Amino acid sequence: MKVLANDGLEISAINEIKKNGISIETNHLDKEALIENIKDYDVLVVRSATKVTSEVLEAGAKGNLKLVIRAGVGIDNIDLDYAKKVGIKVSNTPDASSDSVAELALGHMFSVARYIAVANYTMRNGQWNKKQYKGSEIAGKILGIIGMGRIGKALAGKAEALGMKIIYTDALGKQDNLAYEFMDLDNLLKVSDYVSLHVPYDKDKGALISSREISMMKEGAVIINCARGKVVDEEALLEGLNSGKLAGAGIDVFEQEPSKNTELINHERVSVTPHIGASTKEAQERIGKEVAAIVINFNK
Repeated sequence: MKVLANDGLEISAINEIKKNGISIETNHLDKEALIENIKDYDVLVVRSATKVTSEVLEAGAKGNLKLVIRAGVGIDNIDLDYAKKVGIKVSNTPDASSDSVAELALGHMFSVARYIAVANYTMRNGQWNKKQYKGSEIAGKILGIIGMGRIGKALAGKAEALGMKIIYTDALGKQDNLAYEFMDLDNLLKVSDYVSLHVPYDKDKGALISSREISMMKEGAVIINCARGKVVDEEALLEGLNSGKLAGAGIDVFEQEPSKNTELINHERVSVTPHIGASTKEAQERIGKEVAAIVINFNK
């Protein structure tokens, strides 16, 4: 069996796969080269950089391709409908990065609440704005979590330990095993001090948070998006920030990546990171282990 890890993979995972007698290559192929060569591989492993389009899947289906693995949680860069149509299995690693993404969401909350990002920038430019950056504590604030999956639950546990009150909404409804209060989306938006999104992007429905939703939020609320860029309408988000409706935002994902929305990136009340939610040593090691296990079991 031949595996192509087109966006790279942890060396320990590569060694584990090789130890089981499986060939694996990590040379990155661009779209044209991938379409031309994918027929020679049984398994394709990708992160977020490679787009597994219908063209890639069609070319693979004409050859040996039987499995596509997303080394991460989101699989919106894979054409799932076409994969199903041509009989190619799709897997991901949903357990590996929950804590890493949850910690980054918390980091953005602290950054906005205590002006960490902007203070860091202005101090490096010779300013001493001690009186200007009067922040607020996150303890005692209401955190509304949209999407109570693995990441949402990880964030809830960490935020509750810091003294936040947790409420949530989820497309699957109330979860009986959770003690947190369940609300519909509209009511959650009305009462939350912080709103953190942990849901996939639905291209048929479009942005989950747009002007309508922002208008319902509390004055001075904060939006945290470590999910997918298009889940939040960036134009509506900017309007909310510029009008003062929103006190700030923490953003790890963008409508276009790398983002060209310089007004949003440079906004003084926005904390930004370049899609690094799962970029920790621990998460990448866990992702590698999961990918290796999936490949090895598939080869049995």
